[in-house]
Amino acid sequence: MTDTAIISKIWNLANVLRDDGVSYGDYLEQITYLLFLKMADELNKPPYNKGLVFPKMRDTEGKETPNGEVCNWETLASKRGAELESFYSQLLRTLSTEKGMLGQIFTKSQNKIQDPAKLLRVIDMINQEDWNMMGTDVKGKIYEGLLQKNAEDTKSGAGQYFTPRALIKTMVACVQPKPLKTIVDPACGTGGFFLAAYDWIAENHPLDREEKEFLKNRTFHGNEIVANTRRMCLMNMYLHNIGEIDGKTFISPNDSLVADDGNRYDYVLANPPFGKKSSITITNDEGETVREDLSYNRQDFWETTSNKQLNFLQHIKSQLKVTGQAAVVMPDNVLFEGGAGEEVRKQLMKTTELHTILRLPSGIFYAQGVKANVLFFNNKPASKEPWTKEVWFYDYRTNVHHTLKQKPLTTAHLEEFVKLYNSENIYNRKETWSEENPDGRWRKYNYEEILDRDKTSLDIFWIKDKSLTDLDNLPDPDILASEIIENLEAGLENFKEIMETLNNKV
Repeated sequence: MTDTAIISKIWNLANVLRDDGVSYGDYLEQITYLLFLKMADELNKPPYNKGLVFPKMRDTEGKETPNGEVCNWETLASKRGAELESFYSQLLRTLSTEKGMLGQIFTKSQNKIQDPAKLLRVIDMINQEDWNMMGTDVKGKIYEGLLQKNAEDTKSGAGQYFTPRALIKTMVACVQPKPLKTIVDPACGTGGFFLAAYDWIAENHPLDREEKEFLKNRTFHGNEIVANTRRMCLMNMYLHNIGEIDGKTFISPNDSLVADDGNRYDYVLANPPFGKKSSITITNDEGETVREDLSYNRQDFWETTSNKQLNFLQHIKSQLKVTGQAAVVMPDNVLFEGGAGEEVRKQLMKTTELHTILRLPSGIFYAQGVKANVLFFNNKPASKEPWTKEVWFYDYRTNVHHTLKQKPLTTAHLEEFVKLYNSENIYNRKETWSEENPDGRWRKYNYEEILDRDKTSLDIFWIKDKSLTDLDNLPDPDILASEIIENLEAGLENFKEIMETLNNKV
């Protein structure tokens, strides 16, 4: 069966379960548990004979149950009816207390498929395939397909953890990570940056045994605080041949912003979560639930602020080795916000070489109304003189229109940017903008020009918006409608944020 057919088969069953109140996200979560167990079962049989050990069933107090049944695929697949539903629930609870990748996959796991007959259908469907015999590219494509379908379900909110793969591949193609180097993503979502970097290294370098082992087990590191998203990331990585099923996990469940763990990396590739403020939910003396802004007081930060993106940018700078490189997606407010934002921009340009900013269009993220950019910068040793001499901008926003369905972003759309970026020598670039070609999208500004701008703003545009002057060249009605909806929803989100801030101060 082809990978497309398998994705279709798996997702058709999701639609059946949805009638029983099982959301796409819950279904994908259960698929992850069952797929992991099935693949482990295959690895314990010839020709692999890996000898993976699964625990015996334990009760709620952590004691082994009298029947001593093992929490593995073979036992689960032999159950039927109410016994199946009961065993599966107990199995999930038992495995959630294990160590390593196994425990991380099953952290906080619960059975969301209450109908034993439908649960059996999912188990039988997975049982029909020999997953370890599939090529890594096929398994990965199947799971990535499921993740994308889940992200498309706007009600689930899963889209915030799913960065467009075309953008990720473009960022990796510019950075061009090398073998025997470490890569970190402090808010890794479902692991898109790891997979793209893995593919780039494997496809562009003939790897020896040491390099292959390093790529599989020591290259990637990350944080993801949402348990369900973290398990999907781990599964996604494993299906792409990253890590061992009985090995240590690379993905920490801790909030990466809380403290500097002291580890330094060669590359940071990231798209930190959108939303301006870091906050925590507390119950006040009146018993009311309120949100309070959360600021991280860290000695390595230039500024103490509740702005989540500014905190991530400062944290990413701290994570880099002296020779480290970063490519990071940041929303517009990071480029123009005053106060802490201005100081962070100044320090970033002083202590690192901020050499490139890619301006992105709206309509490419599942989170509505997001206007974002990719910042590329290289870390440097301490110096009295600022390291940033000039910043190159590629405006892929003005007069550019994308939607998730009618006109999704592809790598082809950003081919010109990758070529102009010139990874082989970023100091040998040529502008496409000039007085004679004012619509050229590739233009540089020197450090002094940026410093002279109000609030040291990096929010720079120069191309005329044709929709304001040429009514005959408006985008197609469906794209125009999508952009209007995006702007309205973005405005609504801003109003909600203002209201929450005002309510919490009252």
